[in-house]
Order: sequence, then C-alpha cells, then structure tokens
Amino acid sequence: MALDYTVIGQRIKQARLAKNYTQDELSEKLDVSVAFLSRVERGNSHINLKRLHQVCNLLDVSEGYILNGASSDSTNYLTKEFNDLIQSCSADKQRLIYKVAKVIAEAE
Repeated sequence: MALDYTVIGQRIKQARLAKNYTQDELSEKLDVSVAFLSRVERGNSHINLKRLHQVCNLLDVSEGYILNGASSDSTNYLTKEFNDLIQSCSADKQRLIYKVAKVIAEAE
C-alpha cells in the first residue's frame, strides 16, 4: 500500500494545531525550515522516518496515527478523513461517492 503524503501532512498539521504550535514554533523545535514543514503538511514533501519520529514525540501522537490514521488497536482507519471529504462535497457528489464505495465494499 502506497503512503498518501497529503493525508500524512494533514494529520501532522492537525496534531500541530491541537498542541497550539505554529509552523514556526514546530519547525524551530525540529530544526527544519518553515517552508519544508509547510510542504510536508501540504503533502508536497516526504518526511523520513527519523523526522517523523521527532514530530510524533513533539506532538504526542503515534507514528501509526500519522501514517494510517489509527492507533494499532483501532478499527477507525481513515474515518475522519472520509467524513471531512464527504462533508466538503455537494449532495450529488456524496450520492456518487456512496454508490462507488458500496460497489467496492460489496465486491469481496
């Protein structure tokens, strides 16, 4: 399974905001540029495992949450991301997404 760096970046940003850190504050703690952190949060730059570990320690989140949206014992993989996506769509798009998801879910 390929990593979705846009989703990873969104999770890092959400965790940063939950800790009330600005990009400037977090980038200083990580010893990286604000521009790099911004690119990571937008999914335009990849973050290596060493840096991810530092981010997780500073933001008090697990690597598992940042990488797959859930802790190792959770079954709610991508639930928040799906909810956010659905809420940002029109009613017509929501129906289409539902129909496609239903076909995929029932294909097993």
